[in-house]
Amino acid sequence: MARTDPDISPAPPATERGRRTRRKLLDAATIEFGERGFHEASIASITRRAGVALGSFYTYFGSKEAIFRDLVRDLSEGVRQAAAQSLAERELDALETERAALAAFLAFAREHKEIYRIIDESEFVDPESYRLHYEKTAERILGRLRAGAAAGQLRGDLDEAHAWAIMGMNVFLGLRYAVWSKGEEDRPEHAAQAAATILSEGIGPSDA
Repeated sequence: MARTDPDISPAPPATERGRRTRRKLLDAATIEFGERGFHEASIASITRRAGVALGSFYTYFGSKEAIFRDLVRDLSEGVRQAAAQSLAERELDALETERAALAAFLAFAREHKEIYRIIDESEFVDPESYRLHYEKTAERILGRLRAGAAAGQLRGDLDEAHAWAIMGMNVFLGLRYAVWSKGEEDRPEHAAQAAATILSEGIGPSDA
């Protein structure tokens, strides 16, 4: 019988039970990699945290590297969904959209502080996933900027560099106000408003 490539995870489970088990493993891996780092983490510890039999792990993931790679993508998708849900809740102009997207990211990062360690480690464990995470995030920001410019709500000369600059600001605000939060006095809303002020003066319409 041919062995499964350990670097490739099996196809997504077809049953609801299988999807729940896979979700348990990803959630356990988030804690395991977040607390211990990739090299100290183990499949045995992940399955213990998930309450899943060790042998069942390979039904869903080919190796420790495979679940780590899928976890990076899962966290990236979580960030996307958090922003999308926030933006879908109400009608916003372009600047308010960026403020709401940042606030959603800060809230997500507060709930999933492990994301910073995991994404940072992926630069060395799986460079392709690391790069893809940031490229896709920048693409989403650029899409919003172009839509805002087309609506006359933002400057007309915005390009990819502006998207990466905004992403960089958001990443470090998340580090300070989510991961390194000192408590209730560090309100994510304050950080989002400060960023909104910078954006309104930097990318707002030229006649503002």
